Amino acid sequence: MGSTSETGHIKNLAYFEDLISYCQAYGTTYNPSNAALTITQLQTVYTAAQTMMNNFKVQKTGFDNAINARRIAFEDIKPLATRIINALIASGAPKLTIDDAKGVNKKLQGSTSNKTATEMTTTEGTESPKGISTSQQSYDRLKDHFANLIQILSQTAQYNPNENELKIPQLQARLGALEAAKTSWIAAHTTFSNAIAERDALLYHPETGLKVIAQNVKVYIKSIFGSQSPQYKQVSGLKFTNKK
Repeated sequence: MGSTSETGHIKNLAYFEDLISYCQAYGTTYNPSNAALTITQLQTVYTAAQTMMNNFKVQKTGFDNAINARRIAFEDIKPLATRIINALIASGAPKLTIDDAKGVNKKLQGSTSNKTATEMTTTEGTESPKGISTSQQSYDRLKDHFANLIQILSQTAQYNPNENELKIPQLQARLGALEAAKTSWIAAHTTFSNAIAERDALLYHPETGLKVIAQNVKVYIKSIFGSQSPQYKQVSGLKFTNKK
């Protein structure tokens, strides 16, 4: 389901198409001196906006997929770390080493507060990437704590479990997967942010945006037919909204 703000962008685009249709119906009477208000230019703006919105949807899907992939990559790190601690204890490692590992695991298990967990599940799914840096930092901390835990294991001769998923090479591979998921998220986040900026410029630029062009078209139609005319009542009913 699209967000309320996304629906607003789509409505603005649909109203702009209606506006062009009304202007075309006025025939030669609609003849603005301002080139930006000509039907040809309005059609050009509308086509560009359609292309931009399609690209925006593609980039948003890519960003959502990157969020999901990162979440999957990290979802069992905490229980895995607990298994590692138990395997380390069972290995006969020195108490100080075990204490160090437990300290790292404690940070790993508690690195995401309840507040941050909420942000990670609600902010990431929205249209805008504003505020997502908070959740990214949480993932960074998880990855760093996991890396620190692997370093302790790597320097502990007694740690040599038979379980394949607990062996150091497999843990290092898992760490690489976390890094890859994070990198993919960053790339998708950047591309999506650029798509939002492009959309906002095309639709809402204060001088050249689709919304201000539509308002100027309405004013021109009012100047032709008058404020009480059926023609102006047609276009004045098209309510273009601001970005939320």
